[in-house]
Amino acid sequence: MNQSSNDMPSPPVLAKPSLLSFIDIPADLRTLSRDQLPHVAAEVRAAMINAVSQTGGHLGAGLGVVELTVALHYVFNTPDDTLIWDVGHQAYPHKILTARRERMHTIRQPGGLSGFTKRSESVFDPFGAAHSSTSISAAIGFAVANKLKGNRHKAIAVIGDGAMTAGMAYEAMNNAQAAGDQLIVILNDNDMSIAPPVGALSGYLAKLLSSRPYFKLRNIGKQIASQLPRSLFSATKKAEEFTRGMVTGGTLFEELGFYYVGPIDGHNFEHLIPVLENVRDGGEGPILIHVVTQKGKGYAPAEASSDKYHGVNKFDVITGAQVKSVAKAPQYTRVFADALVAEASRDDTIIAITAAMPSGTGLDLFQKKFPTRTFDVGIAEQHAVTFAAGLAAQGMRPFCAIYSTFLQRAYDQVVHDVAIQNLPVRFGIDRAGLVGADGATHAGSFDVTYLATLPNFVVMAAADEAELVHMVHTMALHDSGPIACRYPRGEGNGTALPEVPLQLEIGKGRVIREGSKVAILSLGTRLDEALKAADELAAKGLPTTVADMRFAKPLDLALIRKLALSHEVLLTVEENAVGGFGAHILTYLSDEGLLDQGLKIRSLRLPDVFQDQDNPMKMYDQAGLNAPHMVEAVLTALHHNDVGREASETIRAKALK
Repeated sequence: MNQSSNDMPSPPVLAKPSLLSFIDIPADLRTLSRDQLPHVAAEVRAAMINAVSQTGGHLGAGLGVVELTVALHYVFNTPDDTLIWDVGHQAYPHKILTARRERMHTIRQPGGLSGFTKRSESVFDPFGAAHSSTSISAAIGFAVANKLKGNRHKAIAVIGDGAMTAGMAYEAMNNAQAAGDQLIVILNDNDMSIAPPVGALSGYLAKLLSSRPYFKLRNIGKQIASQLPRSLFSATKKAEEFTRGMVTGGTLFEELGFYYVGPIDGHNFEHLIPVLENVRDGGEGPILIHVVTQKGKGYAPAEASSDKYHGVNKFDVITGAQVKSVAKAPQYTRVFADALVAEASRDDTIIAITAAMPSGTGLDLFQKKFPTRTFDVGIAEQHAVTFAAGLAAQGMRPFCAIYSTFLQRAYDQVVHDVAIQNLPVRFGIDRAGLVGADGATHAGSFDVTYLATLPNFVVMAAADEAELVHMVHTMALHDSGPIACRYPRGEGNGTALPEVPLQLEIGKGRVIREGSKVAILSLGTRLDEALKAADELAAKGLPTTVADMRFAKPLDLALIRKLALSHEVLLTVEENAVGGFGAHILTYLSDEGLLDQGLKIRSLRLPDVFQDQDNPMKMYDQAGLNAPHMVEAVLTALHHNDVGREASETIRAKALK
């Protein structure tokens, strides 16, 4: 029996000979005729689907900009004209067209291509990205540099409608006049639709309004109007802007100093190419082109998905079914979300805030239960934090759930609006530590350092799922100042969740295992590795105490002092960069003079490098934060005899193999 195409989605079928095989760089693309571009786009889309099906990664956003990517590289002389992708997760088609097609199967893999744009990867990636809303600022920098150097190269920023929710984008647009006509901003709007008749009219108007004759006519009109009395000149200018705004919707961008063109269909080369050529060759001042695209375009499973296949695991190209790993334990994000829902069920002053990451932080679950107490503020971490501060000042209990790497964007607000005012804002810091395939841009490497240095802050790190539940409960009840809890991406270790959460005593750790020779002070989820290291050290005749310190601030000074005075070696372990938990302990021991009494102390932390993507366990091996490295650090500190020194060297060789 033949199966209808409606029953089973299938990938694009290419009936014509391959054009993509002859395209290594955009200069090759520009040798083709315009009527060949749809076929190139189909091949790019098929190549992208095939690559991501093998590796996983970002899919929907890239599928939505295939035609736009082809058109931009066809019209502009990249890389002399600089093309800057905001965030960069939609740049897979761009990578395919810029000498990286043969390596697409390595994307987000160890030693492979980055999932974002990266300067060290290609001359066609002029500016690295992974956090949103930076493209216009960077493009203005390129455009102004071009002006000062006396060349006419264009700087093109491609920014999505989601990224336009961030204040930085508007700060940049307010400064765009400095770039003149060498700046072009493409607003990629994939949250809007244009009905076919309107789309056709819009495409015609965009072509007309971006044409050289219109620019000349507009300039003549301006020259005449400038000779009119000031009040009449102002009225004439406003009338022109209002008339075009009524037709095209560009009034806001005109007020920010941009010449607005659009909206146009981002999948129609007959609309895209003429407009891009017009703005390339003419114009006055910065130009914004409003392009409407469909996320997941051209791949039925992505088009049908609620999130348009934003981020996917490996998947079957024919069915779209993703490969799901079998979970051995609940995800930390889910544990946090469930614990917060439980707290909010008992306390109607609890509010949940996220910055455009409701599912990533688990707050989509909270939103289903408490829709009026959930706020997604968009890509606006600064606003999220100060909004939470305002809620806290009014007696509410706000939980601000933000990835560690994104909370960095709101550090000034954390300091001035929360810490200095000692407001009880609660921070759920997801993705703490190393995150694997997303690499350095998304690693939560610095939050202990940048939070524990602030007066009034309480900073906790969960060692397992049960501890996370206790810490959420502790945050809910903590009203005397700001408090944060960090936890990693991925699964827990299978620790049973408590039926009744405990309120932890602020600044108090717990001893998990008693010893007498070595003390390992662990913060966060390296605790399991610390216990493995303790087993190996005990087998070597070195009884080891293991403490889960729970708090990076305030430190459990009584416990630290006790362990320092009763053990020969003290080892601190954390999933954070230098300047965090270990540094604070060293400062305390130094201030108390405990380093003068023969104590051997070592600190293990993330290395002072930005680590590339890899399997998280391998990344922690590279960082020196697994059990063998802890054993090595202890034996190196002791090396009181040849046996200890030999054991240390053996373990180091094994770890580096």
